[in-house]
Amino acid sequence: MSTLIEQAVEARIVAAAPRMASIPATLGYDVRDPFAVRMSFPAAATLEGVDVCWTFARDLLATGVREPAGLGDVRVRPYGYDRTVLEFHAMEGTAIVHIRTGELERFLASTRALVPVGEESLHVDVDSDLAELLGQA
Repeated sequence: MSTLIEQAVEARIVAAAPRMASIPATLGYDVRDPFAVRMSFPAAATLEGVDVCWTFARDLLATGVREPAGLGDVRVRPYGYDRTVLEFHAMEGTAIVHIRTGELERFLASTRALVPVGEESLHVDVDSDLAELLGQA
């Protein structure tokens, strides 16, 4: 059984122009980091011209499709009846993207099939992670 999920999604970036441009993005989930999800944007979709990957809590995404969630660098909230807004805050500025809620819900269902909510700690190898941290010190 695979321990990694990647799902392409169509994100629409919110800009000053009236029409939102579509950009490719990829959602990722790895059983080895069961509390986190990743959202990656290719270089062509970023102002810096480099690939960008944001890592944030799976629960933040799951909560944000239903109600506003997040106070830090990543914030998620419903928008209308079929979209979810993700805000990514960095020192360089803020990126705001809309994604179809159904795409996010399908992705979250896939992650829950691999690691049910509440069972994340069963997939964390604390001894190995601690050894790695201590080895780097």
